[in-house]
Amino acid sequence: MRILIASKIDRDAIDRLATRHEISCAFNATHDELLERIQGQQVLIFRSGVTISSAVLQAARSLELIIRAGSGLDNIDLHELARRGIRLERIPRPSAQAVAELTFAHMLCLARNVRYADALLRQGHWAKNDLESYLISGKTLGVVGAGNIGRRVCEMGVAWGMRVVACVEHWTHEHASEFKDAGIELTRFEELVPQADFLTIHVPLRPETRGLIGSDVLARMKPGAFLVNVARGGVVDERALYGALTEGGRLRGAGLDTHESEGPGVRSPLRDLPNVILTPHVGASTVDTQREIGREIVAILEAFEAGRSRA
Repeated sequence: MRILIASKIDRDAIDRLATRHEISCAFNATHDELLERIQGQQVLIFRSGVTISSAVLQAARSLELIIRAGSGLDNIDLHELARRGIRLERIPRPSAQAVAELTFAHMLCLARNVRYADALLRQGHWAKNDLESYLISGKTLGVVGAGNIGRRVCEMGVAWGMRVVACVEHWTHEHASEFKDAGIELTRFEELVPQADFLTIHVPLRPETRGLIGSDVLARMKPGAFLVNVARGGVVDERALYGALTEGGRLRGAGLDTHESEGPGVRSPLRDLPNVILTPHVGASTVDTQREIGREIVAILEAFEAGRSRA
């Protein structure tokens, strides 16, 4: 089969695919380059950082299968995909642990003032008695979106001795009972926000979630709380977040792995704030996670090819 790989994936997976298929890689391709490279391809593999637009899908007249090497679908035109009837496979499970661990990395760096302590020490300042830091144990963790990733964050919060409160898109009493058995309180978004010492975001980017964490929500957060966004950049209004971090200092700090604008040369509007941790959308980018995703890509293609041969 002719396969276009539009994002970097595990090298071993590429090598395995190349033994049986015709592989073409188009990492960091522009939109125009992607329009050209997609022509004649039967399979497309991609991650975040590349836009699979309606125009790209229309140019892909031979396309039979798309594999999203992860979970998010905000960078693909789903309406055109449905219109064309192209099969879509997602691989959300392996990323959950990696993103959950990065969530805690941000939380710990913020709570213990790691970034500032590191910067001072590199400048020769021994600030042992000057730094203010906090435990996460005993604090309230508010998890917005308790799907694959959010549920893992909840479980880790319980293990760290936190009081964990979460919200889901479709709340039911059955959900509440299941979460309660795991030591997690399930409540509604409006009730969760003012309780959280740490508010972490794990929802997909859709029209109804764009700007979800705006000035009104930030104003209702607990004074001195921390915000961590590892979902999608557009979910958090960064201008409003800047104000919450600087004007009166309602929030103590924020950690962002995803940003409203991403890519080479982009500079975050929060970059100069010492109480902000910024990472370049690396939530799922561990060697272990990408290796597992690579194995699942190979398995999906083998199953798809077997199905084609039987048809």
